[in-house]
Amino acid sequence: MFRWIANNYRTFLWAFALAVAAWISAVTSADPNETRTLPAPVPVQISGQASNLVLNSNIPKEVEVTLRAPRSVWSLIDSDPQLVRAILDLSGMSSGTHAVELQIQVDARPVQIVSVSPRTINFILEPLTTKTLAIDLSISGEAAIGYQVGEASLEPLEIVIAGAESQVQKVMRARVSVDLNGIRENFDQTLPVEIFDETGQKVEGVTLSPETVHIVLPVSQQGGYRDVAVKVTIIGRVASGYRLTDLSVFPPVVTVYSSDPELVVSLPGILETKPLDLQNAQEDINIRLALNLPEGISIIGEQTVLVQAGVSPIESSVTLAGELIEIIGLENGLTAQVSPTSVDVILSGPLSLLDTLTRQSVRATVNLTGLTPGTYQLTPIVEILIANIVVESILPNTIEVVITPISTPTPTPRP
Repeated sequence: MFRWIANNYRTFLWAFALAVAAWISAVTSADPNETRTLPAPVPVQISGQASNLVLNSNIPKEVEVTLRAPRSVWSLIDSDPQLVRAILDLSGMSSGTHAVELQIQVDARPVQIVSVSPRTINFILEPLTTKTLAIDLSISGEAAIGYQVGEASLEPLEIVIAGAESQVQKVMRARVSVDLNGIRENFDQTLPVEIFDETGQKVEGVTLSPETVHIVLPVSQQGGYRDVAVKVTIIGRVASGYRLTDLSVFPPVVTVYSSDPELVVSLPGILETKPLDLQNAQEDINIRLALNLPEGISIIGEQTVLVQAGVSPIESSVTLAGELIEIIGLENGLTAQVSPTSVDVILSGPLSLLDTLTRQSVRATVNLTGLTPGTYQLTPIVEILIANIVVESILPNTIEVVITPISTPTPTPRP
């Protein structure tokens, strides 16, 4: 028996190889391999970075990966793209320049990695360092006339910059910028800190702690100056059928001055404008008006204020009942009957125009152009001969029209 097996072992090997080949062919036919590039780039994950080292170069955030895998494995990857990961392992690395090949991990089998772009990542590791700088306050603009700015208060007074050693060494100044142009009240805000190198260029790639600073600047009014509100004085009435929709003044507050502070203090808190005449006004008004100033009081800056008055027609509505329907477009040889013969029309628009409305200003029609004998449900058309009047509704909205041929009487023969 053993001698027979020994004499025929080659035949057994061939049979086994053929069986394996047949099994592989069957599996491949049922689940063929496909070579594809992942539809979405794979994010690069960094691992093993020492806490005292930082990256001082831009590394790609994503890479393009091409795989070869059976169709069933591709279905798993398509449903969960996180099965594929790209890892940049920095374990055990010291400061300096490095070139590391990305590790591609696929949590599905079987898979063959065909290509990765880019595959090798070049980067620089630098020691993590910090620097503490005092924060400079840069103030631009000036307070409004008659106001003065007091001593600034910052919290905190210093900032800590952390990052790659080469980047941190560039930082020479930490600054907060404040614009006080036209300010009239205390400044109390939290603003971001900016950092610059020795040439005044911003430095990127470092972290700031804290990133913002709380700034308080007291602002007070000087003696002899005072802010007072402006009140518009009106005379006359807008035209009949119109209404005043808006009345505004700019600036709403003006600064006044007197060499005698007591005069300023004794003001009631408002200044009235010269009269604004609205008599018979039918449109918006934009005009500059002077102010009524007490003796010894002057205005700082512009001596007049801009007054804007909005004037609009009063909107209303009216119903025209029993407006007869006019037939147009009826073909020769046909006659038409409409039911009902009239409609009610609801109109809206300026009251002054509605008051002038007459029957001759409204026309209700039904267009029968191209229609043959029969019964139709049609919508009448209402035309208004006065502009700015709108048709809100037609009652009823649909009418019945019956079109028939005109009958020709049969002549009676004479004896």
